[in-house]
Amino acid sequence: MMLLPELFQKENINEELISSYLDTKNLPDPDLLIRTSGELRVSNFLLWQIAYSEFYITDTLWPDFDKDELLKAVESYSKRQRRFGGR
Repeated sequence: MMLLPELFQKENINEELISSYLDTKNLPDPDLLIRTSGELRVSNFLLWQIAYSEFYITDTLWPDFDKDELLKAVESYSKRQRRFGGR
């Protein structure tokens, strides 16, 4: 049985360690994920990072997503009460 480095022992594995290995490690997690074309799936996009993100789903196709559509998404987001996993 091969021994893992101390860093990778189960008691040392936590959210911070996992996040440090992601390409987005130097970026904040997104607060809002906008999904265009009415799709209701995330397609494995930023799965770890969007755990507490709010979703905005629009039927507008990406090429047609303009400033007005962005403002609609931001307005919708601004009306939400964020709980970050709590009740």
